[in-house]
Amino acid sequence: MPRNRKMNRRALLRQAAMTALLGPLFKVTEGSVSAQERVNRNSAPSSLKITDMRACRVAANYDYPIIKLYTNQDVYGLGEVRDAGVEGIALILKPYVVGRNPLDIEQILRSIRQFAGTGRMSGGYSAVDMALHDISGKVYGVPAYRLLGPKLRDRIRIYADTTDNKDPKIYAEHMRKRKEMGLTFFKMDLHSYLLRDRPGALNERGVCTAKGLGYLCEYIQAIRDVLGAGTPLAADHFGPLTVNDGIQYARAFEKYQLSWAEDLVPWTHWQGLKEIKDNTTTPVLTGEDVFGLKGGFDVLIDNHAVDAIHPDIESSGGLLETKRIADYAALNGIQVAMHHAGSPIGGFAGYHCAATFTSFLAMENHALDIPWWQDLVRGVKKPIIDKGYVAVPENPGLGLELNDDVVKQHLRHPGYFEPTPMFNDRIVSGYYVHGGWPHFTEDGTWCDNCESDR
Repeated sequence: MPRNRKMNRRALLRQAAMTALLGPLFKVTEGSVSAQERVNRNSAPSSLKITDMRACRVAANYDYPIIKLYTNQDVYGLGEVRDAGVEGIALILKPYVVGRNPLDIEQILRSIRQFAGTGRMSGGYSAVDMALHDISGKVYGVPAYRLLGPKLRDRIRIYADTTDNKDPKIYAEHMRKRKEMGLTFFKMDLHSYLLRDRPGALNERGVCTAKGLGYLCEYIQAIRDVLGAGTPLAADHFGPLTVNDGIQYARAFEKYQLSWAEDLVPWTHWQGLKEIKDNTTTPVLTGEDVFGLKGGFDVLIDNHAVDAIHPDIESSGGLLETKRIADYAALNGIQVAMHHAGSPIGGFAGYHCAATFTSFLAMENHALDIPWWQDLVRGVKKPIIDKGYVAVPENPGLGLELNDDVVKQHLRHPGYFEPTPMFNDRIVSGYYVHGGWPHFTEDGTWCDNCESDR
């Protein structure tokens, strides 16, 4: 056989093998791909660049700041800042991402990590991560979860937060309505103000006395009577407790077999959380305000300070960082639940991420009483929450688009993704050398003019 024919045959076999191996990963998903169809397939991904960042804010129970990253190839990405935050937390990052290739997710995130902090101060970083995964998924033609790992579940279990009431019977009826909606996992708030009208229920710090804890348990019992003994039920919002207070509360709850007691003391006091955990059978959980694995969740996980962690993808660092957090927790035998009080944008970022977790409990929805919440987006299966679960979409990227008409009806401020020239300048003072941004590179050398940071 001639040499050139042998080489051609080998090339064809090699190509067939690679297609068999990689084909399912980068196969274009069937269905509604309107966003994907706008991608310029005639331009190489290497020339893809971010050209702009804009934002709007939806007025809701907790406002939803939404960002949009634009590119030079008519494909965009959506992201969301932490609920009740402001869009400016993300927009200040605009000059650090414009001009970059959005497919270089880790490099971009590394360059803006210095601007992320705890609580809502990491909302901008997290929103950029979501938008980058949305763009990358659309460009590669794969759902966002494929960029993180294999899908381990087709649907994500939702847990329902519920409006409280001073009357235990009325509170229980609120929970009954959640059950009638098809939810299968529930959470209740046990604010101290529920007991303000009951003599002797609270001490001078507003914390339950022994008598008050008895009253508080009446609410749990009323809801248990509605849900049944085996139904998952968690509790939150106990007020400013000390470690000893937390132990007393957790022990009082033991007979009700709660799925968890949330944020009994601040997450920064991991020693106190561990002491509570070690002195009760009620599971202890925290984490909605924690950013990142290193210096954040790793402290809780390494010290086994909690039974489960509770990241919010809009503040924990977006998809990539939250995946790392969840994987590390699983390696250490700690389960993962997810906090979420935002729009469907952040919601679906969380659903994609949770689909890849090896150990997962449920993800919160704090908008069950907002009739237009699911109408903010299109392109995904409706109802979004069906019998207590959300289906993980197979469309490219996050798998959805904004319903512009509905979003415009619920804006906090006039203007819809208007230009943002006021955010063109970097927020860190320094000097430019030949147009570059001086800094230390990963190998420890000083770079005065790095192309990647222009």
